[in-house]
Amino acid sequence: MVDGSDNVIVVIPARMESQRLPGKPLAEIAGLPMIVQVWKRAMEADVGPVLVAAPDEEIVAVVRDAGGTGVLTDAALPSGSDRIAQALARTDPERRYGVVVNMQGDLPTMAPDLIGASLEPLANPAVDISTLAARVDDLEEKLNPNVVKVIAGFDSGGRICQARDFMRLLPEGHEGPHYHHIGLYTYRREALEAFVALPMSDREKQNRLEQLRALDAGMRIDAVLVDTIPLGVDTPADLERARATMGN
Repeated sequence: MVDGSDNVIVVIPARMESQRLPGKPLAEIAGLPMIVQVWKRAMEADVGPVLVAAPDEEIVAVVRDAGGTGVLTDAALPSGSDRIAQALARTDPERRYGVVVNMQGDLPTMAPDLIGASLEPLANPAVDISTLAARVDDLEEKLNPNVVKVIAGFDSGGRICQARDFMRLLPEGHEGPHYHHIGLYTYRREALEAFVALPMSDREKQNRLEQLRALDAGMRIDAVLVDTIPLGVDTPADLERARATMGN
């Protein structure tokens, strides 16, 4: 676990604009807007206060109506990481929080214990960012470029290890085991601030993977091996699966 002096805060970035599922934060799942379901999972983790950071009044309003804290951010920000950094700067100028969990706003089935697990690598002071991974054996998933893979040495038997790379397509002949990257990031606050100040790297642009910017800048990312993969909602079909899973 992280050092006790580093208070933890969870920030959930969300926005109405989405190419494949416009307005998805407000899509109803089990009687609640999806963003409220995600906020509830973060609250259930009980690792610290939870903020939703969004450029849209509608998102902020539904979170506040549910009893949560919503923070308006600038619409022009290019990424969720920029959104959480701005929300944190606006709400915590005193820097009370030294560890920031970036929980994606489209993971309504996230098991709360996975959020807590993401804190474990930061017990090592050499780690800047932590994330989650799960073993993937399904051939279709291995070949699917929408399923991001993390290259890490879990095969040596450890539950936590340094991420060497992230990729959408595995190199031909790459031997397993293979690991599915779960897009939750936990940052030391200084690492988050350094990250959003960096220019996009060439590999980040080519692969459309934000985490490559951190690796290319020499930042250390460690991954925790977990047993479950939360359902991400990116398409109408994903939304229907989430509704079926959560009883709507």
